[in-house]
Amino acid sequence: MPRLTFAMNMSLDGYIAAPGDDLGWSVPSDELFQWWSDRVAATGLALYGRKLWDTMSSHWPTADKEPDATPAAIEFAGRWRDMPKVVFSSTSRTVDWNTRLVTGDAVTEIARLKAGDGGPMDISGATLAAAAMRAGLIDEYAIVTHPVLVGGGTPFFTALDHWVNLRLVETRTFPEGLLLTRYETRL
Repeated sequence: MPRLTFAMNMSLDGYIAAPGDDLGWSVPSDELFQWWSDRVAATGLALYGRKLWDTMSSHWPTADKEPDATPAAIEFAGRWRDMPKVVFSSTSRTVDWNTRLVTGDAVTEIARLKAGDGGPMDISGATLAAAAMRAGLIDEYAIVTHPVLVGGGTPFFTALDHWVNLRLVETRTFPEGLLLTRYETRL
């Protein structure tokens, strides 16, 4: 049964995007960028909400063709294109780059995917992850906390109907005071 991980950058005050969907505060160091790239390489299936899909698909499919592309960006772009992906959207009509579009109920489809075979799955995008979180479908949270207070925006966590108990499984520091914390859901 595949495990589902919600992995994102987060500000110290709990946001994955500042007001106006500003992500400028979350530019990764080379070491953190490599960590994200290695995660993509190990992911069996990535689940995206529409907004994050729009952000990622507007850049990574051709990022390795940019004249100033670094070796790390070239590696990430190839890994991202090759990684199987599912986009959940009621407004998108087409997707590309090894991606399937789901327009129906996201929670039902995620539960179906978790009940099947396959490797680890990552979920990204605040709205999609919130639905999976409320349904109790997330097995792990991988949070890269940046030492910045953005004061508002898109929260990492959603309001829940009940507590979710977690167990710390890893901590790691990155340059400039960034902190990775990984937690497994305890049943």
